[in-house]
Amino acid sequence: MPDITALLHAGLLVADLVRARAFYETVLGLEPCARPQLPYPGVWYALGDGRQLHLMQLPDPDAGSVRPEHGGRDRHIAFAVRDLDALRDRLDAAGIACTASRSGRAALFCRDPDGNALEFVAVE
Repeated sequence: MPDITALLHAGLLVADLVRARAFYETVLGLEPCARPQLPYPGVWYALGDGRQLHLMQLPDPDAGSVRPEHGGRDRHIAFAVRDLDALRDRLDAAGIACTASRSGRAALFCRDPDGNALEFVAVE
């Protein structure tokens, strides 16, 4: 059996890279990092400890599918955040709807402009 030790990156499809970058950089505060030359538009973000988030402007094979209202019941990626209240304030100010975790944990869910579900979990 393989000895898997970490998730190194997550890749999300976006339809409009400019719109996606505005959300991930302005609302979430992520900063782009080096990206290899690839035959499609995209941006990579460093998340610490060598982990990354890759946004790829490519056709979405799930376009038009109906997604659950609550992101916790959909495929999603989770980010650790130090100040969940500050993040909620930023999402509210940007007009981004979010929901609390239904498990009772200190966590929020929202969707990016392309409908990708994101979870934010409070950590110290």
